[in-house]
Amino acid sequence: TMSGGEILLGQTRRALRIQGEFSSVDDIKNIVIKRDNDKLVYLKDVAEVIDGYADPDSYARLNGQPVVSVQVIKKSGENLLNATDKIFTILDEARASNNLPENLTVTLTNDQSDMVRKQIHNLENNIIMGVILVVLVLFYFLGTRNALFVGLAIPMSMFLSFIILGIIGYKLNMIVLFSLILALGMLVDNAIVTVENIYRFVDLGYPPFKAAKRAVGEIAVPIITSTLTTLAAFLPLAFWGGITGEFMKNLPITLIVVLTSSLFTALVIVPVFSATFIKTGENRKDNMPDKRKGYRAALILFGLSIPMFLIGWRMLPNLLAIFAFLGMMNTLIFHKAEWWFQNVFLVWLENFYDRVLHFALRGKNPFWFFIGTFLLLIFTIFFYFSRGIEVNFFPLNQPNYINIEAELPLGTDIKKTNDFMYGLENDINRILEPYKDIIESVLTTVGKAAEGEIDASAGGTPYKAFTTVTFLDYKERKGIKTGDVMRELSNHLINKYPGVLISLEKDAMGPPAGEPINIEIVGEDFDSLLSATNQLIRVIESSDIDGIEGLQMDLSVDKPELMISLDREKVRRYGLSTQMVANTIRTALFGWEISDYKVGEDEYPIQLRLKEEYRYNLASLLNQKVIFRENGKAYLLPISAMANIRYQTTYNSIRRKDMNRVITLSSNVIEGYNPTKVNQQIQTALKNNLDLPDGYTYAFTGEQQEQQESMAFLSQAMLIALALILLILVTQFNSVIRPLIIMASVLFSTIGVFGGLATFKMDFIVVMTGIGIVSLAGIVVNNAIVLIDYIELLKSRKREELGLEPDAFLPMNVATECVVMGGKTRLRPVLLTAITTVLGLISLAIGLNLDFAGLLSEYKPDIYFGGTQVLFWGPISWTVIFGLTFSTFLTLIIVPVMYRLTTLAQMKLQAIFGQLRKEKNNNGGTDMSPAAQLDD
Repeated sequence: TMSGGEILLGQTRRALRIQGEFSSVDDIKNIVIKRDNDKLVYLKDVAEVIDGYADPDSYARLNGQPVVSVQVIKKSGENLLNATDKIFTILDEARASNNLPENLTVTLTNDQSDMVRKQIHNLENNIIMGVILVVLVLFYFLGTRNALFVGLAIPMSMFLSFIILGIIGYKLNMIVLFSLILALGMLVDNAIVTVENIYRFVDLGYPPFKAAKRAVGEIAVPIITSTLTTLAAFLPLAFWGGITGEFMKNLPITLIVVLTSSLFTALVIVPVFSATFIKTGENRKDNMPDKRKGYRAALILFGLSIPMFLIGWRMLPNLLAIFAFLGMMNTLIFHKAEWWFQNVFLVWLENFYDRVLHFALRGKNPFWFFIGTFLLLIFTIFFYFSRGIEVNFFPLNQPNYINIEAELPLGTDIKKTNDFMYGLENDINRILEPYKDIIESVLTTVGKAAEGEIDASAGGTPYKAFTTVTFLDYKERKGIKTGDVMRELSNHLINKYPGVLISLEKDAMGPPAGEPINIEIVGEDFDSLLSATNQLIRVIESSDIDGIEGLQMDLSVDKPELMISLDREKVRRYGLSTQMVANTIRTALFGWEISDYKVGEDEYPIQLRLKEEYRYNLASLLNQKVIFRENGKAYLLPISAMANIRYQTTYNSIRRKDMNRVITLSSNVIEGYNPTKVNQQIQTALKNNLDLPDGYTYAFTGEQQEQQESMAFLSQAMLIALALILLILVTQFNSVIRPLIIMASVLFSTIGVFGGLATFKMDFIVVMTGIGIVSLAGIVVNNAIVLIDYIELLKSRKREELGLEPDAFLPMNVATECVVMGGKTRLRPVLLTAITTVLGLISLAIGLNLDFAGLLSEYKPDIYFGGTQVLFWGPISWTVIFGLTFSTFLTLIIVPVMYRLTTLAQMKLQAIFGQLRKEKNNNGGTDMSPAAQLDD
């Protein structure tokens, strides 16, 4: 349609529109293209006009049946779950409104949101499990009422954290949820110390609110300091750069927010609740519950649950019934076990600890304990390296799906690729036959959509195809390891098909970091660069390194090409141009979109080109006539009269990096082999056998580069964290010696980490174990700070009592009693903080999955062990558990030992420089010289 302006008819102006749209395909067929002697030549006389489809650029099959495959990729920064929910809603509405034909089957494959939902669901259940275990431990250590006081810190800290995270724009994801689990045991630490100290002042006879004020005032500085040291450990991690940093930095930021919230809760909210509801007197620990009140509360809860059951509710009445049962059991049994634990077991433990600590501080024992710990550190390091622990960037998972990619020679037609994939699919199905019960779907895509997860080319890839094998969820696999399935596929398919590159890829655990083996060769001259690359390939292949799936260049030198060279003199002689000749060939072969055919609002391109029988016939293509005019007459000249043809090959692409040409060699690592070890073997082979010309270099990039950068960053983060912690400690203690004790305890805590990894032969996961060690540095210092601070407080009070100078040394026996008393007083909080942190992580570490929602609503707990969660989060959980378990021994025994040793060292130094004062006590002038104290 074309506008012709406006025409004035009388007093009215009308718009003039010339309608030229085709109303049917027949209109196109009946276009008159020539008139010869009153005879009309129509388009249909010289051409076929077909209302059909464009040539296929992709094929797709699901479980062997042809399908139309629609791949949906969410935008960066958008929520995956929201996107998939909208897709599901659209499909449901289409089915409900009968917009989809009844015989049309819509199948969802490789739904990433399903895995994300299950991960989040499992993490939520792990949070619930952690809360239950933490509150259970609090119940036995502190009693019912006190457990509620401390347990209050969990929801209050988390609610406050959610508000802050919402303000800074954080969304709930699996990293944030794990951060909450890791913080679960730590966020009650401050509340435990607060409640314990409040009860200590209540026992001394203070009224509840005055006890709360005195108690909080006494421990405010040490718990603020201990929290700051933990935050100092996580703070450097918040500045993690690169794609790995973007993936993991949610963890430190969430922990910083949660722990800061827990500090506010412990200093403000918990003391108010404790002072308001605290019990005083003999029954302050709830050892003798009021049976009448207990039975009454249980009956009320049971009574409320019955009508809810009758109206069809399940979750809420089940919860009420459970609380009623627990209340009844607490009245009858649990309070007795609680009384025994607190008044028998813990008292025995304190007395035992008293004897152990006295022994550790006696004579030269502190020296031997310290030397023994140092030697244990050396032994652990040797033991760790002797075990041959493997290093991985991210955890090696059991695949949820496998991509089997086939790459035929460049230039292969899509129909040939599709024919090959029929045979490959048959082989894959034959290999998968024993495992058919755990396979959800097998999707094959050929051509344009056949791209990997990381790199997708802009154009079509008719020579590529891949088959995606998707497995059922972990719990439905009947114990079969999908890694074994992948290894079997690899053994049967790799190097089986001449001229076809087969590669296998599984879903990645972490962010995309590149290929496991990725080597970039950089140079200036392209031919020399290609020669250097081939030399590098020969060295690697001759080294006979196991685990390499198949090295592939990102450059192909075998792209088939037909070069048409025009005789420019002839072209100019006839008044033509190379563009006119090229356009003639392009129109005949590729086609020319001359117009659009409209049906309603839809437009379909009208493509003009030669018929296939001529289009793919070289002689017909080159014998096309090009029109030129001479002396007013039109002449026709065949292209072959002014062109020569040459068959050749060329490059598919040329890549540059920092203005230099680069060729990349890449390969997957066969399932079951360690990527780090394989790369180390390749590096050794290249170092010993490769001699590149000057100006040509190679570098290991991809996953290995990310791994090296992450290791370097985590090492720097550890050093920065230790420096920040040391700065905070020096500020608090106004001393260098005391902070060094705490820093030494951080170093010694790695005995637990490396000893645990070596004993159970667990892989060292660069990202996960590294974060665990840095996190451990912040966690370990807390108890040591509170312990040393309290010992210093006791010694200060003892000096006042004995009338000594503030900096004077106490008699050895008095100093020992202060250290032992400090240890005994902090024994319960130290044990409790360690146990709560460990129990908060233990269900995730062992891979326990329990569906609380299903248990309460449908009585289906769906209990199983393992899965993606334990593979991903297990390494960091075990790192913290191993380190924290050993550091508890360090805090209770070795920290007092190092405290004693540093005190003795100070005394000796002052004696050497003549700065030690001699004082006599009131009853006869006891010699206070260092020698006398050491004899004591």
